[in-house]
Amino acid sequence: MAVILDGKALAAQQKPALMAKAHDLTLCLGRLPTLAVILVGEDPASQVYVARKAAMCQTLGIRSIIHRLASSVTRADLIAVIKGLNQDETIDGILLQLPLPAHLDRYEILQYIDPVKDVDGLHPLNQGYLFQGKPRLVPCTPLGCLQLIQSCCSDLTGVNITIIGTSILVGRPLALLLMQQGATVTIANSKTRDLIRVTQDADIIISATGQPYLITAAHVKEGATIIDVGIIKLNDRLVGDVDFTAVEKKAAFITPVPGGVGPMTIINLMANILKAAEERFNAQQTFKNS
Repeated sequence: MAVILDGKALAAQQKPALMAKAHDLTLCLGRLPTLAVILVGEDPASQVYVARKAAMCQTLGIRSIIHRLASSVTRADLIAVIKGLNQDETIDGILLQLPLPAHLDRYEILQYIDPVKDVDGLHPLNQGYLFQGKPRLVPCTPLGCLQLIQSCCSDLTGVNITIIGTSILVGRPLALLLMQQGATVTIANSKTRDLIRVTQDADIIISATGQPYLITAAHVKEGATIIDVGIIKLNDRLVGDVDFTAVEKKAAFITPVPGGVGPMTIINLMANILKAAEERFNAQQTFKNS
């Protein structure tokens, strides 16, 4: 029977240090470190995620501002909001809640966020730094996955890891983070032919497709570690990509849904906000003293 990788507990371990850092930054800045969230439309899941992020900000001593825009907002008006936040010296981090309505191109819109305020780590410049192995602001979910893995496997050198899912939010940046740890990484997707053959030799499987129960016991070798990034509402229950009940019997370690990756995503967002605030403050001090 697998050991549960408890994301809530691991995230809670980081809270005291983040609270202390937020307090110190408040003294330096003369104000609370501040996150601005842009929420477009009325997507129910996005509403929940934004509320959770705001609640964690309040817990840690971070100010959060939510800009709610209609789903019909034009490209020009959305970009104008972002540019205004870029220029606002009281804003340390900007988060554009995804997904966006179909008429808006997220890849284009993300490029307008100031990279130093891009706390989701999705601006092409921040993704480029990650590609070079010199990460600055790293996407929160991949970083949380890495921390969960390292909680049970400290040395990833030569470890065979299969990632299912290729998004810029999870799959691609996570592959880079794991390769930088020395892992041997295979990237697949939900349409990969003979997916069972691809995953059966993996020491670690990370699934991020949003397809319920995609990963069954047949996909998993005995003693593997399973990281389930998926979270789907199915028959009034939250489930993941992994058939937890069946896979738990074969795996050595497994994340639950909910309570696994989700809390790690939020705590790493908080860390990114404080990192962005600290780096902006240090840059301003350097400029003043030059």
